[in-house]
Order: sequence, then structure tokens, then C-alpha cells
Amino acid sequence: MTEDYIVGNLDVASIALWLFFFFFVALVIWIQRENQREGYPLLDEDGTQADAGGVFPNPADKTFILPHGRGEVTVPSGQNPERDDIDGKLTRSHESGGFPWDPAGDGLADGVGPASWAARKDVPELDGKGHPKIVPMSATENFHVAAGRDPRGLPVVAADGAIVGKITDMWLDEPEQMVRYLEIELDGDYGEGSRLVPLTLARIWGNQVKVKSLNGENFAGVPKTAAPRQVTKLEEDKICAYYGGGPLFATGDRLTPVI
Repeated sequence: MTEDYIVGNLDVASIALWLFFFFFVALVIWIQRENQREGYPLLDEDGTQADAGGVFPNPADKTFILPHGRGEVTVPSGQNPERDDIDGKLTRSHESGGFPWDPAGDGLADGVGPASWAARKDVPELDGKGHPKIVPMSATENFHVAAGRDPRGLPVVAADGAIVGKITDMWLDEPEQMVRYLEIELDGDYGEGSRLVPLTLARIWGNQVKVKSLNGENFAGVPKTAAPRQVTKLEEDKICAYYGGGPLFATGDRLTPVI
């Protein structure tokens, strides 16, 4: 007898199911639009807006307050500016889309292809307390080499066997408590001054440090840091990209197909 129930003959289970369904659909749409805050609208290689094929429009602008007094950022309209130095450094290999573009000059120096970098903020990455995360070991008294081979003082050997300099310091990610970069003091024949090399692209073998992605002549072009004891996010991207592009661009014979 329906009159014995508060809701009468109303199907509460069915209503709850439909409410959940519409809520879930709305949640998926909201998440998909929020996913389009960074990197949207998509652009083709020639700079024109790409047809992403999506059914949902970009979300409305939202302003985020950055920590440690670094201002505000509004997305999706306030995207980081695209690199303004690409024009003329790439040539189109095919007219149809989907094919890679070839470097017009020196891929390492121009920062294109596998050596490309993103226009990140030219400020250091900070920890939760507002201090630079990555610092030289020589600038802190809280760390020392407890195990393994201390690379400081060891010669640096390039892919072609050239000894380009020696390791003078290690740069630490203090919050993560790990080494991110090794600092190289280059010899005069290979550029002079200090350069950083990502630890993941260096190998410590006994009494030497090997860097197989670059030849000796390429080390002079490794991007420098503006400050002697600080590296910015933009500088990090350029340094890592330079070494990352070495396996293809360091020698001409690496550009040809290998069978």
C-alpha cells in the first residue's frame, strides 16, 4: 500500500541513480575543461591555432596567486609567451602535417629539435620556505659525500675522448636531498669558465667523469648561469636541452639513418 510510505509511489532509487549520472557527466566535463588551462589553445608548428577536435570550449579565465610574492598568473589566456627566436631556425621537411621540421643551422646552438627548450620563468625554483631549491654543495654546510666516489677534482672526458676540464662542485636539490648537477671548470681550449652537466647524463668511472652526449668542441656552447650560485628554471631547461640534443647534433654522422 503506497499510502503507508512517506514518498508514496515515488521511485527514490531511480531518482538517486539519475542524479548520480548527471553529476558524473558534469564532473567529467568540468575536469576536461580544467585540463585545458595550460597549453591551450593548441597551436600547429607554423603558429596557427590547431583543430584539437575537442567538443568542450576552453574554461573561463582563473587567476592564481603565486607563493612567495611572485605575483599572479591568469590562465588559460595568460600563457607563458612562446619562444620568439624560432623563426628561420627550422625548415619544413614536408608540406603535410605530422612530419618533423629540420634545423636550418646548428641545432644545438639554436635549441631546436631534441635540443629544444621551453620559455620557462627566468627565476630559480623555490622550496616551501621560499629559498632556491638547487644550490652548490660549497654554499651549504648541511651536506657531504657519505658514500660512493666524490667526483670533485676528477677530469671530464667527452664523447670523442677529449679531456675538457674537471669537476669542481656538485649542485644539490636540498629538499629532495640529491645531486642534480655537476659543475665543470672548462680548460681554456674548450671554452673556459664553469658549466653545469645534469648528473643523469654523466657517468663517474673510477678516476674520471664521462659525458658521452657531447664532443669536446661542444662544451663551449653549453648555456651558462647568470649567477655563480644560482640556476633559474629557464637556465635549467636550456642546459638539459643542450646535452639532450647532443646525441643527434654533436656530430654530423649522427643525423643520418643507421641500418
